[in-house]
Amino acid sequence: MNPKSLEETKTFTQMVARKQGWVLTADSALYEDLVQGLNTNWNRYGYYLCPCRDTGGSREADKDILCPCEYAAQDIAEYGHCYCSLYWSEDFAKSGKQPQGIPERRPFKAL
Repeated sequence: MNPKSLEETKTFTQMVARKQGWVLTADSALYEDLVQGLNTNWNRYGYYLCPCRDTGGSREADKDILCPCEYAAQDIAEYGHCYCSLYWSEDFAKSGKQPQGIPERRPFKAL
């Protein structure tokens, strides 16, 4: 596994946002924390595990929460941002609203 730098992880998040038509959180401190979490997870597990969720112990168990998680598009469509608030819709970003906690869509999985 090749370790990733923070800059590489930032580039990853920027590419995801651009490809999906999303924008990154306007909260720079939160962005730095989330990027650090993604970077730590890459360097620990070898994949970009959502920094706001716990690992199931393997890439297979975590496949639904690889960044961007499979719940992100639905969360962004409904709430304007994803679960961890890394990605926002353009409309939400322009609205001036602040992210709120949103319900977890991921089904409970016993470890």
